[in-house]
Amino acid sequence: MNFQNKTIWITGASSGIGESLAIELAKEKCKLILSARRKDELERVQRICLQYTSSCSIYPLDLSDIDSLDEAADKVSSFYGPVQIMIHNGGISQRSAVAETDFSVDKRIMDVNFFSYVKLTKKILPTMIKNKEGHFIVISSVSGKFGFPLRSAYAASKHALHGFFDTLRFEEHINNIGVTLVCPGRIKTNISFHALEKDGKPHGKMDAGQEQGIASDICAKKIISGVKNGKKEIYIGGKEILMVYFKRFFPSFFNWLVLKVKPV
Repeated sequence: MNFQNKTIWITGASSGIGESLAIELAKEKCKLILSARRKDELERVQRICLQYTSSCSIYPLDLSDIDSLDEAADKVSSFYGPVQIMIHNGGISQRSAVAETDFSVDKRIMDVNFFSYVKLTKKILPTMIKNKEGHFIVISSVSGKFGFPLRSAYAASKHALHGFFDTLRFEEHINNIGVTLVCPGRIKTNISFHALEKDGKPHGKMDAGQEQGIASDICAKKIISGVKNGKKEIYIGGKEILMVYFKRFFPSFFNWLVLKVKPV
């Protein structure tokens, strides 16, 4: 895939993997649209991107407000033209046990991590089909491949992405529309700070494993390289990526290992 001059919409672009993707894609001379809740942070990322590309716009957006997303997609298409590459990146994690977690937390995580992606996809997909061109880059997680303590709704939302976007890939292959699912492990971002606890309050601290994770700019470069090389799924991280293969080939060992890990 050649990213140059492509119109790319990135959600969750104000920090972490989304910010790093925006900057690396700006270097590819893309036409960028950056979305997230925090306008001031989007403007900061925009300033960096404009050092590398002449076209970088911002559109503040709250993915948890599902009812607003139809209008948002319409406005983005009206202002900036057809979206050729959609990067679904915005999301929220979790740090709470099933038995203790209020249902409102489960719903919010599913809305942000799954239903917002579905809503935006359904809005921009018809134009992609009409133009016979499009690609979805979907930031899932290694938790999209297996469950893990204190991540019930988070893991469920990521599992759901695989079911939905794998299906979309098969259905729209005939229309030249591709899908790349990205499964990061421990990436050094603020995701654990904003993770929801059982009552919906932010976790408010960096996990030890997260602190030692791969830098987000390295993650972004691996994602772009993988998409260019036609990868359908991309795994990025350290030794935690081995858990995907343990689950697949050695399920009993995987179960034993997870029970030995102290959840955080």
